[in-house]
Amino acid sequence: MNFPQLQDVDLNPLWAEGIDHKLALKHSLLFATVENQDVGIVERSTLTTALNHLSTLELEYGIYLVDEESFVRLRNKFLERQTGDSFDAMSTASDELIEVESDLLEFIRNSQDLLSNEASAPVIKLVNSLFFQAIQKGASDIHIETAERKGEVRLRIDGALKKHIDLDKSIISLVINRIKVISNLDISEKRVPQDGRTQITIASKTLDVRVSVLPTYYGERVVMRILMQSDSIPTLEDLGFREDLTAQFYKFLNHSHGMILVTGPTGSGKSTTLHSFLQHIATPDKNIITVEDPVEYNADNINQIQVNTKVGLTFASGLRSILRQDPDVIMIGEIRDAETAEIALQSALTGHLLLSTLHTNDATSSLTRLMDMGIADYLLSSTLLGVLAQRLTRQLCKECKVSTTLAPSIAQELNLPTFGNYYQAKGCKECDFTGYKGRQAVGELFVIDDKVKEMIKDGFNDHQIREGMKRLGMITIADRLKEMLTQGDTSYEEALRIGLMDG
Repeated sequence: MNFPQLQDVDLNPLWAEGIDHKLALKHSLLFATVENQDVGIVERSTLTTALNHLSTLELEYGIYLVDEESFVRLRNKFLERQTGDSFDAMSTASDELIEVESDLLEFIRNSQDLLSNEASAPVIKLVNSLFFQAIQKGASDIHIETAERKGEVRLRIDGALKKHIDLDKSIISLVINRIKVISNLDISEKRVPQDGRTQITIASKTLDVRVSVLPTYYGERVVMRILMQSDSIPTLEDLGFREDLTAQFYKFLNHSHGMILVTGPTGSGKSTTLHSFLQHIATPDKNIITVEDPVEYNADNINQIQVNTKVGLTFASGLRSILRQDPDVIMIGEIRDAETAEIALQSALTGHLLLSTLHTNDATSSLTRLMDMGIADYLLSSTLLGVLAQRLTRQLCKECKVSTTLAPSIAQELNLPTFGNYYQAKGCKECDFTGYKGRQAVGELFVIDDKVKEMIKDGFNDHQIREGMKRLGMITIADRLKEMLTQGDTSYEEALRIGLMDG
């Protein structure tokens, strides 16, 4: 018998009424829609079993043969949809982590009867499985959202949110309660936002998780940020910056005093870069202290302070206390206000190397931001060593990226060759059908040299300074993105999202 074959496909389940899908699954018979036709999906190793079961059903469906991985992918989606049956009897301990993905999906499959409360074994294992799958996929955040009729779990992978699974609404409330329990939050309070922390152990590795619970119209919403340990901090070379930038970082970090800033929007990797800097300069003869909100990397060789506004421990008060602790290097998570900026500049002026972040779109805008906070221009020019503006750009999956062309008008506007080697995202099993796999840091480095000090002294605004620095050879983020585009490392759409047109 010759059936049409499909290779490496990502099909969606056809949940037809009148079919006992649980029984069909047991006989390795799945259903989907292919080319607008309802069909049965089988795979070669269980073909006989599936056809025998199909013969007992009064269905006039065509049959498609798929490869094993495509079949497993579709089967897992069917398992996630099965929310009407009870859990199988559980033989393992309730707090044990399941490390095989198929077992985890099997565990999620019958979530309608997750028993009665957040302390029940099925709920505990379901929450553990969500953590496990998120870490397996390299997610930085887990989003659990409650809608009108169901709940949804999404994962932020490489900076973009991707749907993970749907869960019944009653199950979502139990999952959220379980997360509250392990984060020491009040499960009876559903009217106000709550923040907490917890620790999870995956494959003998302990990770900190920051938890935020927010009441929304249809129920509560939870976002969990997975915080990494010191052994997960990349080196300066691993970050992906060009070699000329990395060499300049090393020069900055050799200074005994002064201020180095990293700027960029939320999620652009500023904290990771700062911790890479700290790991590079951390030696037994240095006293390194940080004030962070939150402590995102738990590092052994530095002293870290967690901001706690409830008890009055702010960036400014923490920084004042640090200065009495005889530090060599200070890192402030973010300069948010004039008070923090002033103390930071004074500490950099009095013999400390100070690292911090700012929220600005480009490196030169940091000057205006600090001046708006009341910092005198002469203080800036005498303490600021340099400013790194950075972004994280998704890289095209090397397995499935496809050639494309740029519209002549776009190529002309960007001053790029019309017929270059440009690529766009497609999607395959290697990149989880996103078209992208991994991210690379791109940055522009604004060095405060004598020419810049002259421009600051002459009252130039940040736009004039930026144009002057570009004439003097400063390579901007847009220039880096053009390089990635012409080298086929990223797509035009991704480069545009990151800041290709910002100049």
